[in-house]
Amino acid sequence: MHSILIIEDNPDNQQLATWILEDEGYQVSCVESAEEGLELLESNTYHLVLMDISLPGMDGKQATQKIRNTPHLKHLPVLALTAHAVQGERESIVASGVDGLLTKPVDEEELIKHIDSLLNN
Repeated sequence: MHSILIIEDNPDNQQLATWILEDEGYQVSCVESAEEGLELLESNTYHLVLMDISLPGMDGKQATQKIRNTPHLKHLPVLALTAHAVQGERESIVASGVDGLLTKPVDEEELIKHIDSLLNN
């Protein structure tokens, strides 16, 4: 079973993503900050990270860069979720090293399709 870490500070978005992913048979963990997420990545095995970009403290771009700079995590798929996909921001999110970017509100089918393609490469 694939396990997914959701790093998202909005409880409603956490709940929605959890429901969608658990319905698809994924094991899901949620944290509210990048710092907590990076801590969990050190002590647990995840197959994919759903990363909110606008987080308190360290943002999702900084967290993704840290993942990419950590040898045992650098190949971990990171799918960014953002409500702010204006053109310039989109490039800087992609430049941080994410494997994909979806805008909120997230389309359920698109989310599952992205996750499936990242996990089955």
